[in-house]
Amino acid sequence: MTTRPDDAAARREIAPVICYPVDTLPAPDLAGYRAARQGAKKVDEVVVAPREASCFGVPAGQFFRITSVEGPQVGDLNLWNAQNLTERFYSGKTRALHGTHVTTGDRLWSSFPALRPMATIVEDTLGWYGIDAFGGSVHDVIGTRCDPYTHNLLAGGQYHHCCHSNLTRALADALDIEPTEAEPLVHDVLNVFMCTGFTRDTGQYFMKASPVRPGDYIEFFAEIDLLGALSACPGGDCGAEHSSDTTPCYPLLVEVFEPKEGALSGWESPTVNGYDRSHGR
Repeated sequence: MTTRPDDAAARREIAPVICYPVDTLPAPDLAGYRAARQGAKKVDEVVVAPREASCFGVPAGQFFRITSVEGPQVGDLNLWNAQNLTERFYSGKTRALHGTHVTTGDRLWSSFPALRPMATIVEDTLGWYGIDAFGGSVHDVIGTRCDPYTHNLLAGGQYHHCCHSNLTRALADALDIEPTEAEPLVHDVLNVFMCTGFTRDTGQYFMKASPVRPGDYIEFFAEIDLLGALSACPGGDCGAEHSSDTTPCYPLLVEVFEPKEGALSGWESPTVNGYDRSHGR
């Protein structure tokens, strides 16, 4: 047991400082995006089966919506630059810029060296949830994704429908490559509809039953050409466990919408980050 120093209380009472103030970040034009969304036509849809994953494409300047359609269900979302799969969603930097959970007006940022907005959240029917008494909130960027390696470590066995494996199979099928080639491209996710937080006493990552109900959705504007993959988590609403063949699970619907020609007049896809990449050399 460590010895408590005499000035322990004073050290603990030091006020925190926000690591990345975002006052200088360009604000998304939500009004403009919403105006463009009016009259947009649906051009594609994918139904993601329970305990499976599916890929979908969204060209820059289009919208995609993820909807709960039959019962409370969470989903694990991966995004890539459709033209360059090495540029992918960076959950850690998104968390550092926007917080542990994201909602309307927040953006999903891409990996280094591009570090630019990939998608902007334009609508979220669960935005009312906020932060509950347990410290839980919805749409987290703090978890990774349920995976067969951690499952094997903690419980043994060979479970193949964890979100990591679901995303791997879906990407392998979409690219017509082997799962061993697809797996390194799978990355930490946006946990869509998932309600999570950290316990106050031990600091452990927790999940609780999602508040999502059929008809709830989260909608994004694609800032660049996107390839997406969504897994309908084997944990269902994640109120009990997240790697299970017995938990009730439901499909998720992905819809893609194309605005009318000219509806995005003046909008430009964001360029890659301006850092010169010299790293001091």
